[in-house]
Amino acid sequence: MSTIEKALAKQKASLQKNQRDNTTEQAEVVEQSPTQSAAQTTAAQGPITSKDLKLDIDKQSMDERGYLIDSGERKSIKDEFRQIKRKLLNNAFGSASKTLNNSNLVMVSSSTPNEGKTFVSINLALSIALEQDKTVLLVDADVLRPSVNRELGLSTQPGLMEYLLGEKQSINEIIYSTNIDKLKLIPAGAPHHLSNELLASDKMASLAQELADRYPDRIVIFDCPPLIGVTETLVLANLMGQAVVVVEENKTKLADIQKATENLNENLALGLVVNKAIRSHKDMYGYYGYGYGK
Repeated sequence: MSTIEKALAKQKASLQKNQRDNTTEQAEVVEQSPTQSAAQTTAAQGPITSKDLKLDIDKQSMDERGYLIDSGERKSIKDEFRQIKRKLLNNAFGSASKTLNNSNLVMVSSSTPNEGKTFVSINLALSIALEQDKTVLLVDADVLRPSVNRELGLSTQPGLMEYLLGEKQSINEIIYSTNIDKLKLIPAGAPHHLSNELLASDKMASLAQELADRYPDRIVIFDCPPLIGVTETLVLANLMGQAVVVVEENKTKLADIQKATENLNENLALGLVVNKAIRSHKDMYGYYGYGYGK
């Protein structure tokens, strides 16, 4: 082999070695990438948006448990929720909206637990989602006893608590799209020993204001803790334009209704929904006697 041939062979061997070394370095980088922090991953991929987060609601199970999934049944209940919905929408976007603060924010509560407020919250959200020109955001603000995710057939997801604690920096990180068109969700998140205090925080007030201003065509429904025994619910009420208080027929005492509503902001549009009004064994959820006004 000539000197020139030896030199070319040596150069070729050197190039092949460099290529192998580069391939090894790239493999090492790829192996390390799964251990990046969530913040690094987010920075690399761009900001999280609500389009990235979607939850599949168990429609069949909800339909079986009396929720207003569009199955063509339960016409009477649908009509009753439609009447309640119309009052909410008129107050949110009609002439009354000029007299209300954050008219598109609606709290749903009750005087005491287990009166059906979450059932009403979800069905109102489902009814509003049927509107052609409106969207609805359902917020599980009952952070001590969250039940919206369970009722929707969903596992626990990061939500309101993680945002208020600063673990999630953007609202987009806690707003989830769903497989029900025009319905979005903010879950309660993981329980925390300061849950109630966080509901009364300045950050919660800022969140409510942002949700009120962000989408002018959206109703935001807050499933809130009961009014009696949870002082923070009254703080939440001051952030809202409308309130729906759920009353269970033959259970809720008139004195409890008066106690629950007497300290609400007088500028709040207030309505009452009578829940579990038994009309027949087939239709155990009747809604009537809905009064609305300031």
